[in-house]
Amino acid sequence: MGVLARGRVLFDAAATTDDRPPVRPIEVEWVFTDRTGGRSAPPFDGSNLGTHVGDEPDAVAANRELLADALGVDSASLITMEQVHGRDVAVINAPFAPQDAPVRADAVITSRPGLVLVTQVADCVPVLLASPEGLVGAVHSGWRGVVAGVVDAAVDALVDQGAQVHTVRAWIGPAICPGCYEVGEQVRAQVAAVAPAAFAQTRWGTAAVDVVAGVAEQLTRRGISVETIEACTAEDDRLFSYRRDGRTGRQAGAIMMHPVRQ
Repeated sequence: MGVLARGRVLFDAAATTDDRPPVRPIEVEWVFTDRTGGRSAPPFDGSNLGTHVGDEPDAVAANRELLADALGVDSASLITMEQVHGRDVAVINAPFAPQDAPVRADAVITSRPGLVLVTQVADCVPVLLASPEGLVGAVHSGWRGVVAGVVDAAVDALVDQGAQVHTVRAWIGPAICPGCYEVGEQVRAQVAAVAPAAFAQTRWGTAAVDVVAGVAEQLTRRGISVETIEACTAEDDRLFSYRRDGRTGRQAGAIMMHPVRQ
């Protein structure tokens, strides 16, 4: 399993800013995969994690096992989504059975340690969220997601589950860069109307959307700290890109929460 970037964050126990009890210390682990390694054959070589792209099911299952192994969990702990470019958020706090997957949504959150939330992309923006109040989330956002407000919907769901928005941290993974992402003038205007930072042009001077900048703007507007993993899916051969290749696989952003024993 190819890993482009990964990290761990320890949220120490600290008093909240309201009347709620102190937050328990938690450790959050996140990872953004790439296409290297894995068991898939061309054009899905090698670490394709998408079941919906035409790859051999056994190869995808093996790749998901490799992702689970990299995180030290069983593959049954991976929570994937049937992503539809909307703004629905799935909240999964109860025990999860593998036969329940995937959930139909573009964001998923949990307060349950040990579950791995997975967002799959091939040019869109993978977003991972974590709160010291014991919540993590994974979001899929392309230009339609920016317009629909899926990031805001995910943040709202975290708050509804007990997060304090100013404590949330976000990691944005690799996506297509504006220099490569040509769109129609109408699409650019639509996206820029809700996220002005997304207004862009290609290297050859036509209308484009900067989806990463749009997502980052929506997060920072809420006061959320953002870390961005810089890479263009269309330019970096280590990454899957639908815009570049057409028939291709999916890399992922994945996040999980470990309880920290005191």
